Amino acid sequence: MEIKIKSLVKKYHQKEALNIPGLTIRRGSLLGIIGPNGAGKSTLARLIAGVDPISSGAITYDNEPMNPSLQQQLTIVFQKPYMFRSSVFNNIAYPLKLRKESKESIVSKVNKIIEELEIQDICEQNAWTLSGGEAQKVALARGLIFKPRLLILDEPTANIDPASIVVMEKMIRKANQENTTTIIVTHNLQQAKRLCSDILFMNKGEAIELDEADNLIKSPQNPLTKQFVEGELVY
Repeated sequence: MEIKIKSLVKKYHQKEALNIPGLTIRRGSLLGIIGPNGAGKSTLARLIAGVDPISSGAITYDNEPMNPSLQQQLTIVFQKPYMFRSSVFNNIAYPLKLRKESKESIVSKVNKIIEELEIQDICEQNAWTLSGGEAQKVALARGLIFKPRLLILDEPTANIDPASIVVMEKMIRKANQENTTTIIVTHNLQQAKRLCSDILFMNKGEAIELDEADNLIKSPQNPLTKQFVEGELVY
């Protein structure tokens, strides 16, 4: 799914939080969004996901505006995800139940992704009792289970152990290789370098620089990007 942004503005209580004249996210890319606190990274992710309304401007998805059909083809996973008061299995199965898949298909797909994410030991546990890291794994499984065309991840591996990060990054990379356009907001510059094909640097609500990951990390063109990559721009 190709994402095009034109004259995008987001205001909260008349204060401008985001202003992006134009931006294109390539179909099939794995885009990392980086920048200091308050840069507008999560705001942009929420607007692309259709979670928050746009103040002005437009976002198109393969040249279409957001609509109910498109909404069914994308998902956003938050750093602190909401869990239904039910088992881990049922939480992961929920998107498939919404799409009226057969019971046999649901069981097969959920068991497969539970194994891939190495969470077999908690599959019958009440999701409300999970630790933060466990909940993030379950939320990723729930986001991937229906093979979305667009996957948006807002700090999906923050504050979890390195072993879990390896497993989650493997799943994110696999989904992207299966033609899911993927956007990941991350404070971890090394994660963006390791995982992403493209990187967008944001600052103060603006899209400062978008380039292939290696180019942006090694040879940033904008002085602000260079300062951030070198650890000099911190708010």
